[in-house]
Amino acid sequence: MIVEQGKDGPAVDRVGPILYARGGDGHRNRLAALVVRPETDEPPPLHVGEEGVAIKPRPIATLFGVVVWRYDFSLPAGRPAAYRLGGERFEIAPPDDPGVRIAYVSCNGQEHGDLDRGVGERDAMWSRLVEEHGRAPFALMLQGGDQLYADDVLSAHEVVRRWSERPKRQRADIAFTDDVREAVRRFYFRRYLTTFARPAMRTLAARIPSIMMWDDHDIFDGWGSHPEPLLDSPVGLGLFAAAREMFLLFQLAANEGAMPDIAFDRSGRTLGVAVRYPGLSILAPDLRSERRPDRVMGDAGWSGFERAMAATPDGEAILLMSSVPALGPRLSWVEAVADIVPKIRELEDDLRDQWQSRAHREEWKRFLRLIAERQEGHRGCITVVSGEIHLATRGEMRLKDGSTLHQLVASGISHPAPRDFYPMMLGLLARVGESPLPKRKIRLRPLPSQRAIYTAERNYLVLTLVDASWTVQWELEDSGRTPLLSL
Repeated sequence: MIVEQGKDGPAVDRVGPILYARGGDGHRNRLAALVVRPETDEPPPLHVGEEGVAIKPRPIATLFGVVVWRYDFSLPAGRPAAYRLGGERFEIAPPDDPGVRIAYVSCNGQEHGDLDRGVGERDAMWSRLVEEHGRAPFALMLQGGDQLYADDVLSAHEVVRRWSERPKRQRADIAFTDDVREAVRRFYFRRYLTTFARPAMRTLAARIPSIMMWDDHDIFDGWGSHPEPLLDSPVGLGLFAAAREMFLLFQLAANEGAMPDIAFDRSGRTLGVAVRYPGLSILAPDLRSERRPDRVMGDAGWSGFERAMAATPDGEAILLMSSVPALGPRLSWVEAVADIVPKIRELEDDLRDQWQSRAHREEWKRFLRLIAERQEGHRGCITVVSGEIHLATRGEMRLKDGSTLHQLVASGISHPAPRDFYPMMLGLLARVGESPLPKRKIRLRPLPSQRAIYTAERNYLVLTLVDASWTVQWELEDSGRTPLLSL
């Protein structure tokens, strides 16, 4: 059934199931599943396991002629399990298995003309991930940012287009009327449906529970790092509110006033989450909701993240999703040049997006100190996973106790690889180094088998638990699989 025709082609009116990880206690692993159906259709019950317990969904949103339904259910821990929906059976690998496999992806699109590309080219790495899951199932899929390239929202309505063409500091006097709001909400809603309806994503989303955290392109390019007159203008605030509403629905399977118990803050002031299994916690702070040119997180984000860290049991491994890399090259020199060179000044928002920006230096140190001191206190090993930069790389921070904090960067799964100048420039800056905490040296390293610090190929990351230790490999579009790296 086609409900409307638009820029993206025939509109999708049904998607799902889409699985979301909610954590587990060693007995049961909790999940949510989302389906979207036309208002005239009521989805069937979801049947759990071999016992066939029927779970009925509840509606969490009705928008543009369709209903978003959510099933809340659990599966037995420690062994493969399954659920059935609409006559199809979906097998699920357990996240508490001693040999658990986890996929990490980011940057699912490109800034302009994302959906104009053929599915085979755009989703080549997604298709490879589908094939790998068929051979050796993943128990979790971490989606670390830019799940949605929504930059075309600036063309969703003539008013928004005019707003986007104004100088950034001169956008406060354009109204965000009801018809503009509905056009923008419709754009984000339809873009999520289109994304989840693509063949490879549809296959994986139904079989691998995801943990997702947004980044700027899920709103529009550079959100939060632009000048405050842009962010605080009626149109700027309206775009953010619409993007946030759809993020809650499709990346968190939630809605306003009904946040899941994995949320750092049930009031929704920050959208970070902590998903916990015995021996493993996945923490995903929200680095966008409170972002401003001079900060990454506000009071709600910091207090939520610090509470989540403190609540993690001693000795437990942590996978920390930082949408922008926590260990990165020296950027202050580039920012200094940007102050005086107009052409480079256009990169100011991109530079401000990074932890390493001089505008965020004290926050960056606070972030690094928090995670370094936990590991140095022998309270558990932390591995940071990130995306955002459209390259693959890794970093190490040598800690005071002699242990190493690892940073793994996999980006992007759909975004085209950048030209050679970009990774070469970052590589030169990385060799200069940037270590803001005393006696904790940071070094960026090439991937196994690669010579350059940054690899310019589309990619995704595979983490595997072997004998209680993590091993990692990158799947690179042209070079193939990297050798195994033990952390």
